[in-house]
Amino acid sequence: MQQLVFATNNRHKLEEVQARINGQIKLLSLDDIGCTDDIAETGLTFAENASLKSHYIFDKYKLNCFGDDSGLEIDALNGEPGIYSARYAGTHGNHQANIDLVLKKLKGVKNRSARFKTLISLLWDNHEHFFEGVVEGNIRTERSGNEGFGYDPIFEPLGYDVTFAQMSMEQKNSISHRGRAVDQLIAFLNK
Repeated sequence: MQQLVFATNNRHKLEEVQARINGQIKLLSLDDIGCTDDIAETGLTFAENASLKSHYIFDKYKLNCFGDDSGLEIDALNGEPGIYSARYAGTHGNHQANIDLVLKKLKGVKNRSARFKTLISLLWDNHEHFFEGVVEGNIRTERSGNEGFGYDPIFEPLGYDVTFAQMSMEQKNSISHRGRAVDQLIAFLNK
């Protein structure tokens, strides 16, 4: 079975990708390879940040790997929070503060269109490949649901009347930005 390292310390992302891959590839975490390094996201785009992660692991461990970068882009905020999604309110990973800031900035705003975007950089046999997943939706005026993570409680995908946080992992994965990018990754590896 093929092995592939996912260059992330985010347990939620790892669980989502493992569920999507469904045993087709042996997915290794950074813990599995003994990597405790914090890989800096200094790029100016999702693709640059994803590439930084995959190159860091490939260069240091010589293992086939992929990195991703994901975020929320809100039209009324000129694409914010974008690449700063995880640290929008200042502290990395403070989901509640990030949501509070988005809701504050959108107070009274009618156009609430947004999208989640994921870019994956795969380094496979020393060649880099990119895969992108996007899901369009709208930002709710208040939180709904307890599943998922990040902005899931305020993001309602187009065509649904529930947020990502009101969906099971399977439901979310079937339509999510990350699920769509991972599907492309799997299709590439199965060629």
